[in-house]
Amino acid sequence: MYNKVFLIGNLTRDPELRYTPAGIPVARFALAVNRIPRKGATEEGRQTVDFINIVTWRRLAEICGEYLKKGSPVAIEGRLQIRSYEKDGEKRTMAEVIGDTMQMLSRRQGGAPTPQTETSKPSEDEIPF
Repeated sequence: MYNKVFLIGNLTRDPELRYTPAGIPVARFALAVNRIPRKGATEEGRQTVDFINIVTWRRLAEICGEYLKKGSPVAIEGRLQIRSYEKDGEKRTMAEVIGDTMQMLSRRQGGAPTPQTETSKPSEDEIPF
């Protein structure tokens, strides 16, 4: 069995960073992910948006809470988790992605997200001989 999810989208709200009673950081946020139907579909050319709940833990949660904001384009890799809970006496089911890795993206001129990479030349003191 294999459970792997890879998403690229924009945050719909600022991450909510909290701590468990044991002091473990957990961040929750949602991604808006565009979906364009394939050619030949009944709604050809109509783009739809899916809103996916994301949960990150520990150091990744702290990084998300510190650096991500509403509208930030990101790539998330993780696993799909479906859980049930009860609210007001009614049983509910929720799907969410447990994020294992996150990559912040930046926007190109055309609006498409691209990976943010920082490159720097090592100084002469850092070059090994």
